[in-house]
Amino acid sequence: MSSPAAATSSVPTDAPALSQPPGFENAGKPGYYTVKPGDTLLRISLEHGQSTQDLTRWNQLDNPNRIEVGQVLRIIPPAGGEVVVKPIARPQVVATPAASAPGAAVGAPAVPASAAPVAKPLAPEDDLNWIWPANGVVLAGFDDVKNKGVDIGGKAGDAVLAAADGRVVYVGAGLRGYGNLIILKHNNVFLTAYAHNQTLLVKEDQSVLKGQKIAEMGSSDADRVKLHFEVRRQGKPVDPAKYLPAR
Repeated sequence: MSSPAAATSSVPTDAPALSQPPGFENAGKPGYYTVKPGDTLLRISLEHGQSTQDLTRWNQLDNPNRIEVGQVLRIIPPAGGEVVVKPIARPQVVATPAASAPGAAVGAPAVPASAAPVAKPLAPEDDLNWIWPANGVVLAGFDDVKNKGVDIGGKAGDAVLAAADGRVVYVGAGLRGYGNLIILKHNNVFLTAYAHNQTLLVKEDQSVLKGQKIAEMGSSDADRVKLHFEVRRQGKPVDPAKYLPAR
């Protein structure tokens, strides 16, 4: 009598592996962030002092508006990929010599100042020369819990100014509670945010100068006309009064 056939496994050998969220292998590592319910890329970028463009590029996101809970995102530059805010070109004054030097080309036209810009890099680390972004009275000061910046009063249409040289990294209304918002990156340490605007006058990736009008004051997503202004140091809200000049 023949022996019974050997028992075979009932588990299929081609069973699909459990799907893991993108970047799960980096969970818990320094320089990475795990997406939580309610997160948006904009909020993550603001809270970690980066731009949405940088996060999109570092994480090779096809659609920055689609991130999933549990996804792990790089929130610091890759090795050798330190972010450098674009320097702002300023015109260089070219002096015209009183007499041509020996051997110089006769009749060579002087180079106009506008054609010979010199790049002035933005101030590193904490070395920024700040100004107030609006002229109105302070309605509410900084509070770690209740107010992550200062609220400045004014009239609809009043000028909103860049508090320091920088680059525009966000323009829009995608962050709840901020209304029409502009975010500037000043260097690898500081961001500033300008909220509740009526009109936005700059576009993303544009370089701006300190004192340049970037928006007009309004009441978008607010109970009155005001500018909500934040200074974020490495993503953490800090008291703007520590950086702005005394009035």
